[in-house]
Amino acid sequence: MTAPAMEVHDGYMLTLTVCAALSAAGLAIAFLTAWRRRFVRATRIAAVALLPIGLALSGLLGLAGEVGRAAGSWAADLVVDPQVWTGFAVLALAVVLYVAARFAGARSARRGGGRAARRAESPAGQGAQSPAERSRPAVAPANKPPGGGEDFSEIEAILKKHGI
Repeated sequence: MTAPAMEVHDGYMLTLTVCAALSAAGLAIAFLTAWRRRFVRATRIAAVALLPIGLALSGLLGLAGEVGRAAGSWAADLVVDPQVWTGFAVLALAVVLYVAARFAGARSARRGGGRAARRAESPAGQGAQSPAERSRPAVAPANKPPGGGEDFSEIEAILKKHGI
């Protein structure tokens, strides 16, 4: 049995030759750069120099050509085909609806009309509180000094502890 022959397109050999020449020129420049003891730069140049031949041998260069032809065909259809324009109109409508929904949702949240605000007000929403909120007393402590003044006893104790 023989290995299947590689299909050769019209310009494949020319493309392969040009890419090999570009890679050879780049590797020569990398060699000269390494000769001047700039090894890191020479390594980078060699890496870039190997790209053309690698792309040609892997078939990615041909794929890029096919993608370019397909994009050109699509662009030509864009000018004359009403179906393409209808598709763009539908896409634009989808974007407008999405943006409008985001705007309405943000506006609703600012007004407090969102589900989270209604859930917090309802008795069932009490379970959605954080543990710190649940541990706080619902009423202010009754050990405030008379006269409405603030209690600085804790602050005084800390200052005395540090000798101030």
